[in-house]
Amino acid sequence: MELQVRAELCSGCRVCQLVCALRNMNECNPKKSTLKPIGHFPEPGRYEVKVCNQCGACAEVCPVGAIHNEDGVYIIHEDECIGCMQCVDACPYGVMFTHPDRQAPFKCVACGECVRYCPTGALVDATGQVKGGSAR
Repeated sequence: MELQVRAELCSGCRVCQLVCALRNMNECNPKKSTLKPIGHFPEPGRYEVKVCNQCGACAEVCPVGAIHNEDGVYIIHEDECIGCMQCVDACPYGVMFTHPDRQAPFKCVACGECVRYCPTGALVDATGQVKGGSAR
């Protein structure tokens, strides 16, 4: 899956954050999401969604090699991670996340749940494998 954002369709509902945290962290906690919707105000209704594009900058700086490319997706292996956060600092898009109750940072694993449940179709799979716009 290749996640693509159509920002002009984003309503700022943050459903993507909830389904991401539920799917990947088993918690209904948007602070454990790997997407970052940003509202641009005072112009209402204009949103930007930041998400990992799998560039690999995080893997390049990891001193212990805890971030592996698996079928085009960079995965953080928590059991190998030393929690140095160099990957967080190196991320050019600000989409490597941390949370106080986790030792390792986390990022998008291209699971597609955000695409599946985005009510406006703002998140899509550029490869055409998963269609957004409605919950299935």
